[in-house]
Amino acid sequence: MSTTTVETSADVTERSPAGTPGKTRGRGKRGPLASLASHGILTVAGLIALFPIAWLVFLSLGPDKDDYLHPGRIWSKMTFDNYTFVLQNTNFFDWLKSSLIVSLGTTVIGVMIAATTGYAVSRMRFPGYRKFMWVLLVTQMFPIAVLIVPMYQILSELQLIDTYLGLILVYCSTAVPYCAWLLKGYFDTIPFEIDEAGRVDGLSPFGTFARLILPLAKPGLAVAAFYSFITAFGEVAFATTFLLDDQKYTLAVGLQSFVSEHDAQRNLMAATAVLIAIPVSAFFYLVQKNLVTGLTAGGTKG
Repeated sequence: MSTTTVETSADVTERSPAGTPGKTRGRGKRGPLASLASHGILTVAGLIALFPIAWLVFLSLGPDKDDYLHPGRIWSKMTFDNYTFVLQNTNFFDWLKSSLIVSLGTTVIGVMIAATTGYAVSRMRFPGYRKFMWVLLVTQMFPIAVLIVPMYQILSELQLIDTYLGLILVYCSTAVPYCAWLLKGYFDTIPFEIDEAGRVDGLSPFGTFARLILPLAKPGLAVAAFYSFITAFGEVAFATTFLLDDQKYTLAVGLQSFVSEHDAQRNLMAATAVLIAIPVSAFFYLVQKNLVTGLTAGGTKG
């Protein structure tokens, strides 16, 4: 009569050879070489991104307009005279005021329109709601050269040529379609049960949107605000066409004043470009915490 021996896991472990390999690397963990390679690639990418900025700052310290041809000579004669000249002898602060008025106006109006549009398409089912979003997307296909003439005629009939409001409305026509798509995708990630809870508590549709949904959509709103601000702050073609008074020029248009038909004061242009970057950097610092979250969440649905 035969007997059957049952081996436990402890017995198998005791009899396993001493030379068994160590612990295996967990899923998602990188080895030292992979970590070193990824850090090296990120470092190189960071240097490549920072080089144009550092080069612009370096050229802005050269006192002569032709120093960009011989950058090595700048080391021995660095000066901040270019910044002094731009701040004291140009309309820089008028340009800055105009840029902030237009950019902040575009941001506030554009984000308000885009948020209500994105929320309506995300939550409400009205006839043609899908086609409506595609129509907004199609408006982005037309180049600026095609839009300038009809927009000029419209603003002229409304007596909005050479006004901040006219330029803000023009920029909103560019920023709103993209921001509406972005926010629609972000609103899709917010559970619909929150809207239902607001209705149960007696809130109107707009009250639900303003008091419950908007606080949850701060990352998406931050991305939309940043895009709207950048769109208006750095645009040149529309601002050059619709602003006639040099006191109302934006920074991007004022920068062109350093370029004439036969000459270009590149040292002053470099100094002005560095000063222009300061407001944008400050705005980016204010919204940076929500940018990544808003971009990734807004792309998960819709």
